Amino acid sequence: MRIAIDAMGGDHAPKLIVEGALEAANQFTDTHLILVGDEAVIKPLLAGKTYSNVSIHHAADMISAEDEPVRAVRRKKDASMVVAGRLVREGEADAMLSAGNTGALMATGLLIVGRMAGIERPALAPMLPTIDNTGVLALDLGANMDAKPEHLLQYAIMGSLYREKVHGISKPRVSLLNVGTETNKGNELVKETYHLLEAAPIHFTGNVEARDVLQRNCDVLICDGFSGNILLKAMEGTAGTIFAELKTAFGSSWLTKLAAAIMLPRLRQLKQKMDYKEHGGAPLLGLNGLVVKCHGSSDVVAVKNAVRQARLAIQNNLIASIAAEINKK
Repeated sequence: MRIAIDAMGGDHAPKLIVEGALEAANQFTDTHLILVGDEAVIKPLLAGKTYSNVSIHHAADMISAEDEPVRAVRRKKDASMVVAGRLVREGEADAMLSAGNTGALMATGLLIVGRMAGIERPALAPMLPTIDNTGVLALDLGANMDAKPEHLLQYAIMGSLYREKVHGISKPRVSLLNVGTETNKGNELVKETYHLLEAAPIHFTGNVEARDVLQRNCDVLICDGFSGNILLKAMEGTAGTIFAELKTAFGSSWLTKLAAAIMLPRLRQLKQKMDYKEHGGAPLLGLNGLVVKCHGSSDVVAVKNAVRQARLAIQNNLIASIAAEINKK
């Protein structure tokens, strides 16, 4: 299998992106990794070594975080992200990864890779951390600010298949984000979606409140992009604040420093549970090819895990499975 990696996208590109790809190449020897970007910049990062399953595909341009997404994708034809998307569209790669501009990657998915037949709006589906380390796949968390009940139905089907095919969960539990667990709670969007999910070919378990998500009482969480992005940012902000306060508290005296030394292994475990690096990236589901959005601050571990995630999706025919289920008559 072949995976194209946007080597120029991300806060730590190209150095850590390339290093992560090389780590993945050493671990997954059956996978060919295509580093897309400026060859003159990427080649020295290989340190003169030759890898049988790594190649460079030259792309002279790149899309920055400041670029307007759609305009950049349309005008920068030779940008690394756009070229990687073109490799997927033309069948020269089975998947692509990028830690670059999220909006531009969405535009690349829609304009270059192409939307899957039967899908109205693709969804961004990152993993949210849970107490048991398993995580919850949540979609949509920001690809579309407005949604219709039919869109959320499609998210539920795609999310359920992703959990089954990539994570090996049989009959994944699908829940709908709401302000209460009762069936009559919520706005019109949620109420209409509830009835559609009840009749869908998924294991729908009803509504779930945001406060319960970390307990993993579902495997797939469905919401519109506006509500989902607020949930995501609230969780990230809360986790960051808690760790900052703990650091301050444990450093306040010799006694608390001693307590910190004792608690350090447990604190590291807790931080690991909340770490995006463990999941690698978020798939953009609903496209004609596999596109994975890595965190903008992705490092070596995150890139390697994103490659692992993409491999599993390819091996389990995720895209074909979603297309077959969505287009059932």
